[in-house]
Amino acid sequence: MIKTKCLKISWKLLGEKMTRVLATGTFDILHPGHVLYLQKAKELGEELYVIVSRDSMVHHKPKPIIPEDQRLKIIQALKVVDNARLGSEHDIFEPLYEIKPDVIALGFDQHFDDKTLQEQLKQRQIDVKVIRIPYEDTGELSGTEDIIKRIIKLRVQC
Repeated sequence: MIKTKCLKISWKLLGEKMTRVLATGTFDILHPGHVLYLQKAKELGEELYVIVSRDSMVHHKPKPIIPEDQRLKIIQALKVVDNARLGSEHDIFEPLYEIKPDVIALGFDQHFDDKTLQEQLKQRQIDVKVIRIPYEDTGELSGTEDIIKRIIKLRVQC
């Protein structure tokens, strides 16, 4: 942690802009896949901002089990994360105007199409590079659905 703070201070003293990386996700039931994604995203720059999806904006998969305010607190507690906030209730692109990321890091399994997302960003005059983090095996329980299935299986056996 001390190294990171010293690096931030030295960049600021030099007057140079740090590369700001943005990662997004639901982060329901935090697991090793989430942690690896955020670590790899952080390696793309000096500052890692994370947008935690609002419960109301999750349409591509089952609604989160853990409420958004609790998911946000969990992400904020991670050492690798410099800044975390909830996303917009209306437009996923809205927070980007304030955050002004240089890079958007997508997880290997996030539902966005890289090219379509890049076009949507360009249409909104958001100049940012989109990078997809490649898959890495993080073990047997590296996905929320895997964890839920394991819990159900173990509870049914009782």
